[in-house]
Amino acid sequence: MTQKKKWLEENHLLRTRPGLRGTIILINHWSHKIVLTIAQLAEVAMLVILFFTVVLRYVFNTGIGWAEEVPRLMVILFSFIACAVGVRDHMHVSVTILYSRIRNRHVKRALDILSDVATLACGLFLLYYGNRYVSALMRVTGKLPMTGLPTWVQYIPAPLAGFLMTFDSLLFLVGILKPEDLLYSEKEIDYVEFVRERDSRTIHKDTQEERQ
Repeated sequence: MTQKKKWLEENHLLRTRPGLRGTIILINHWSHKIVLTIAQLAEVAMLVILFFTVVLRYVFNTGIGWAEEVPRLMVILFSFIACAVGVRDHMHVSVTILYSRIRNRHVKRALDILSDVATLACGLFLLYYGNRYVSALMRVTGKLPMTGLPTWVQYIPAPLAGFLMTFDSLLFLVGILKPEDLLYSEKEIDYVEFVRERDSRTIHKDTQEERQ
């Protein structure tokens, strides 16, 4: 196996399923990889700029004029992207005290759908209004004070994150993606179910011993 193919396989960038579903999943994986790479580059750039800014300020008693504005843009970028990427593997913090107590799989499925619908609504909001706001700002001549970049640049992360959230939510709702189709993480242990199964096995074992 070549290094390129190995890298593609490790990053889930090779087609593993046939038909239209496999193509859509592959597009989804590539979309995430591209956006995640942008976020990683933004974070590295921010850290490098901040490091040199501190060195220049405290060692050479000078600084960079745009050193505050650019890191702020980087923070906005990777924060929105991280928010969108978390939707893919359901990595966002959630309260499951009620969900974990429900044993009926149909009710659980209904709650999963409700969660995906709510996420879809958020994604559509960011996509529509973010794109609308960016388009409106493109028609004016405003610029950022330090870098001279167009004002609309700082708002691009909103529709970008909205697109990714909408894409993922739709795939979950139509069943192309399943909750167990993880891209970045491993399946978390449901400790409530773990305790239930353990107690069930213990009771079953005690019952068998009593019968013997």
